[in-house]
Amino acid sequence: MSTQTPRLSPEKVWLGITPTLWWNDDFINIDIGIPFEQCISEMALAGYVGCSIGHKYPTNPKVLKAALDLRGLRVSEPWVSTYFTIKAMKEQTIAKVREQLAFLEEMERGSTDPRRADLVVAEFGHAVNPLPFALFPNCPTLTDEQWDRLVDGLHQIGRIAREEGRRLCYHPHLGTGVMIASAVDRLMERTDPDIVHLLLDTAHLAAAGVDPLAVTKKYASRIKHIHLKDIRADVVSRVHAEGLSFEAAIEAGIFTVPGDGSIKTFPQILATLAEANFAGWLVIEAEQDPAKANPLRYAKMARAYLHETLGW
Repeated sequence: MSTQTPRLSPEKVWLGITPTLWWNDDFINIDIGIPFEQCISEMALAGYVGCSIGHKYPTNPKVLKAALDLRGLRVSEPWVSTYFTIKAMKEQTIAKVREQLAFLEEMERGSTDPRRADLVVAEFGHAVNPLPFALFPNCPTLTDEQWDRLVDGLHQIGRIAREEGRRLCYHPHLGTGVMIASAVDRLMERTDPDIVHLLLDTAHLAAAGVDPLAVTKKYASRIKHIHLKDIRADVVSRVHAEGLSFEAAIEAGIFTVPGDGSIKTFPQILATLAEANFAGWLVIEAEQDPAKANPLRYAKMARAYLHETLGW
């Protein structure tokens, strides 16, 4: 007798999307001039209920809230780059975290909606992804002292986030000191699971040679936020062979939406998360050049794939 595959529940999981389909927030030259209003209108048109914050968004929370409310959207997360491995930048990092938490509080003031935003972070101290260097051979390896600083800093901002009713979700990221499997394991082993959660970014893991399904199975109980995106394996091979930078890799099409690339285990990943009773934001992401990949087309493609896979 066959058993039914567990599925994520639409009552507990909310679908968001990032503006990186419409423009790039790390490399502002990857941009064809799509304005903020068109971006969020197309997000809603494609069937999403949330979004992360991009650099074209209004910085006034009242203005942003009005624009999102008009389209039935909520903020799924802000991003904070941490620099705890650089001793002189610890206080600056903590100040930025407090700033983003205050922004979220203003955005959600008076709301009883359970779809609260998480705080997403990644350590960018010594990272090479913003630089015009070959991505993979120059990825930093953190020293024991740098690991100590990172763990201490994450615990500090994790407690701050928890006091504000937020979940701190760490994003392993290409070009940083937490990219490969051993670094993800070390992060999970050394951090308190009650205050430092894991963001599952399927494409960053896969492109780094890490099996996203294995990570999901190993750390399902700690995954509290998802960036679901795909990779093109042939472009990953090019990045290695030609020594491409992260920016060049994006322009070459290293990322795409789920179901359009080389990761074939999305159904198993989502089923594993369902078994672990995942509740929170599932965010579609695909850092692509909008001149080559029409954002609305790919947003709708991803939503159709989720409908087929999740059943809703």
